[in-house]
Amino acid sequence: MMPDEENLYDLAELFKVFGDSTRIQILYTLLDHEKSVGDIAEELGMNASAISHQLRVLKQAKLIKNRRAGKNMFYELADDHVAVIMRMGLEHIFE
Repeated sequence: MMPDEENLYDLAELFKVFGDSTRIQILYTLLDHEKSVGDIAEELGMNASAISHQLRVLKQAKLIKNRRAGKNMFYELADDHVAVIMRMGLEHIFE
């Protein structure tokens, strides 16, 4: 049975979030464990401001979650589904 139009629209919006290579890189860095904005920025060789902007997009799409520890904010994948999507995408392009 075909999902209703609203659900299909939401699915298309989710996949749009995956359409940016910086966001993909951020998700990839979070596959194994949580990291701070500074850790992600350093790993990707980008400034923290650019990373923060992309983290907001990822959080709005419910692909990541965060927790505060003192003055630091740590980010991790929202759930195992995000890791599965990432790994399946990589498998698909390498087949």
